[in-house]
Amino acid sequence: MPKRGRKRKKTHTHAANDENVAGTLMNTDLVKVPKSLIIRRGKCESVVTDLIQDLRRLMMPYTALNFQEDASYRKLTLTKYCQHVCLPLGISHIMAFSQNQDRLTMRIAKTPQGPTLTFRAHRFSLSKHIQKLQRRPVNTKSLLESPPIVVTNNFGDQTAPPQIKLMRITFQNMFPAINVANVKLKDCRRVVLFHLIEEEEAHDGKSSSSAPGEETSPVVRQRVEVRQYAIKATPIGIDRKVRRLIQSKIPNLNKVQDIADYIAGSANATTSVDAASDSEPEDGSNAIVELAQNYVGKGNKSQGKSALKLVELGPRLCLELIKVEQGLGEGNVMFHAHVKKTPEEAKEIQEKAEGKIRQKNRRRQEQDRNVERKRKVQEEKREAKKERKQERENAAMDDLRNATGDDNDLDDDENLLDDDDVDEEEDPIDDASIDEEDIDN
Repeated sequence: MPKRGRKRKKTHTHAANDENVAGTLMNTDLVKVPKSLIIRRGKCESVVTDLIQDLRRLMMPYTALNFQEDASYRKLTLTKYCQHVCLPLGISHIMAFSQNQDRLTMRIAKTPQGPTLTFRAHRFSLSKHIQKLQRRPVNTKSLLESPPIVVTNNFGDQTAPPQIKLMRITFQNMFPAINVANVKLKDCRRVVLFHLIEEEEAHDGKSSSSAPGEETSPVVRQRVEVRQYAIKATPIGIDRKVRRLIQSKIPNLNKVQDIADYIAGSANATTSVDAASDSEPEDGSNAIVELAQNYVGKGNKSQGKSALKLVELGPRLCLELIKVEQGLGEGNVMFHAHVKKTPEEAKEIQEKAEGKIRQKNRRRQEQDRNVERKRKVQEEKREAKKERKQERENAAMDDLRNATGDDNDLDDDENLLDDDDVDEEEDPIDDASIDEEDIDN
């Protein structure tokens, strides 16, 4: 039966058109975007779990919002998280929380080679606690679609200590960089602030290193305050009452006769109608900018003037840097806020650590040799067993062949004997028949 219809034409090809090229470039840019993973290790209170969820919303959209970790399995170190989770998914930073009876610790590790910064959280507040204190809390669902703007304040310049520079660089690299030439104004909806505060604390006089009559110098504690704000823009240059109408905010008109009385501010209108809300900045505010593009909100048009206001979203964090380690929490300590080591002590500790590493590698090599030796012995046993089995099978086949050959010989002999018997029986019959013929003759 002949084929019907025409030959199918191939429509999906691998040729890169303009759209595919654009998509490839976009995917390449996404690979460079820093991604984070926020986890908890060990048993933590429910309020710490809520804090982790708030921080995941803060790091949106390039973070795992619904990640389910096995916090009770303590063998899942940062190195294993990096090998099995971060590297396959392209995650660049890990934030791990752990809690004991005295303190809450947060570690920020840069994958895959470190360094690891260990912070102590002195106090924190959840987003739900902050929103309960606000008169008009902001809806954060639409704000999480774009990354926030990062602001690092009071971290010093090039003359700052190395740990301060490292903190500033780490906080900045956790969020995607902003290209001023191509950024869309409507994507700038949030601000994350990292503010460094230096506090002086006096000694309690119990230190063994200070002499009895010696004056002790105050200790400088460096703490980082973390805040998150939402950016709200309100058009200015027009009367507040007209602005409320433009923004679809229906005022209370039960005390006025006409809308004109409300706009003109007649005596019949009460002061409650004219009262400004806490989210409406005054026209004389210093935060007045000219928008280069259209912004979110009614009345925020391009080339128009709007007043900006920051509304806190939460959470709040007060962090103190404790130490900086090489690698993913398993390397040498480069900085410690409370423990100071002399160069000789640091060298001795490093030599001990290197000796442990060498001993571990030596044991690993010895273990590998033992495993290889046992594997070879098992292989030899397996081959010998296979040879013995093959020999038994060959011997059985030979015995079977020999037994079959003997049976064939016996059958041949029996056949010969049967032929001779038949001949001997036939001869008398023939003689008798001959004698009868002679008699007849």
